[in-house]
Amino acid sequence: MGLTSDPVFRRLEQWFKSNAGNLNMRNMFDADKERFGKFSLILNTDDGDILLDYSKNLISEEILKMLLDLAKSRGVEAARERMFTGEKINFTEGRAVLHIALRNRSNAPICVGGEDVMPDVNRVLEKMKGFCHKVRSGEWKGYTGKAITDVVNIGIGGSDLGPLMVTEALKPYSTGGPRAWFVSNIDGTHIAKTLAGLNPETTLFIVASKTFTTQETITNAESAKEWLLQAAKDPSVVAKHFVALSTNAPKVKDFGIDTENMFEFWDWVGGRYSLWSAIGLSIALHIGMSFSSVFHSDNHFRSTPLESNAPVLLALLGIWYINFFQAETHHSPPPHLIYCTRVNYHTGPIVWGEPGTNGQHAFYQLIHQGRWMDINSYDQWGVELGKQLAKRIEPELQDTAEVHSHDSSTNGLINFFKKNYA
Repeated sequence: MGLTSDPVFRRLEQWFKSNAGNLNMRNMFDADKERFGKFSLILNTDDGDILLDYSKNLISEEILKMLLDLAKSRGVEAARERMFTGEKINFTEGRAVLHIALRNRSNAPICVGGEDVMPDVNRVLEKMKGFCHKVRSGEWKGYTGKAITDVVNIGIGGSDLGPLMVTEALKPYSTGGPRAWFVSNIDGTHIAKTLAGLNPETTLFIVASKTFTTQETITNAESAKEWLLQAAKDPSVVAKHFVALSTNAPKVKDFGIDTENMFEFWDWVGGRYSLWSAIGLSIALHIGMSFSSVFHSDNHFRSTPLESNAPVLLALLGIWYINFFQAETHHSPPPHLIYCTRVNYHTGPIVWGEPGTNGQHAFYQLIHQGRWMDINSYDQWGVELGKQLAKRIEPELQDTAEVHSHDSSTNGLINFFKKNYA
């Protein structure tokens, strides 16, 4: 049974049609002086309390009860347990979804196909910890014997966005680690601007690509290697200045990276959750390695009743707004554009986005699949669609022949490019 056929969903639908016009935030607060207490909760952690206040949302106790009933009707509790016990809930790819294993500081067994994954997880985390100590302490030297001062993470999508977000958010908590930089865009200006202020003698590159074939990442990695070798003149120095986050040892070795400095991860780690795996090496180098807070969050999600479960409540609010208010997007414009829109009448559409290849590995997946219920938001197909399109188009850019094999817009763009820039 689909979501919209669920009797509880139908009940919510009917309630919304009959009563939504009467929902008024000010009136709800005036009518109930205890509203904050009813629609907020505190998460107690070792690092202090976290307050979740969701009282300023267009919900009532009646609505919340129906939303919680919907979660139970849709089997959220059972699905949650299937995830934590290693079942292959990513049914489109036949994979487990076990980022929680990377954060499992209790070391309780978590099994995939009857095999406990925790020994492998701990082995990689210990290897990361040892490497980070060498770099942060100055024991790891560059080719002239100087300590590493800067780390450049080269990746795209989940191999870039998560580590970038965490290092930016937690920058004030960095305890003496090297500075962290992130390069993702295949446009050469991105890496050129990043390298312009760095010293090749003290720069370490992290190349994050599971297959070590991701075009954007390898192109940028080759540019970084060329920059290093222009200064060092010796191909053997690559081993001192490059490490890999990958599972393709032959490709890593061909690039010139010592496979002892290759950190692996697994197919049960989804891209958007991969910052807790070896993909988070840049975080560990810049900030340090601590998983206690997120382990607490996982325990809260797994063991807390839905009525007091912070991630469940936030997800239900999303269901409420998306399906009934048709409020389908969260908009976060670049700061320099926010101030361009403050007028008291409607002027034009919201501007949002990223350069093509960065967007392909992020919100294009949302466009392809993320809004629909019962579709796995952590599978690979949104990215794969973009790759398939790119592989068809790339050969067509190599000659001067006019292209007619796509829709008129794509043909026009390709032909304009070939005419003016080829």
